[in-house]
Amino acid sequence: MAKKKEGDFPFGLEDLIFPPLIPLKGIVWLAEKLKETAETELYDEGKVKEELLNLQMKLETGEISEDEYNKREAKLLERLEAIRKYKEEEG
Repeated sequence: MAKKKEGDFPFGLEDLIFPPLIPLKGIVWLAEKLKETAETELYDEGKVKEELLNLQMKLETGEISEDEYNKREAKLLERLEAIRKYKEEEG
């Protein structure tokens, strides 16, 4: 049996303190992955362009009015501009 050094935890205390940290590390890792995925989708220029094309098709097929088209298009164009600005700042 290894000899205890000064400052070591009493026998078994590590088992009580450190195991709860293991799930915490997993939660932190999962949160980081979720954030990365969200940012990828949020800043996906291609997805916004696809939404603009779908919106155009809905207007042409009469699924939405021109007023509704203009409102949605404005929001998508703002989003696209924000994505481009973000990418420009990120370098």
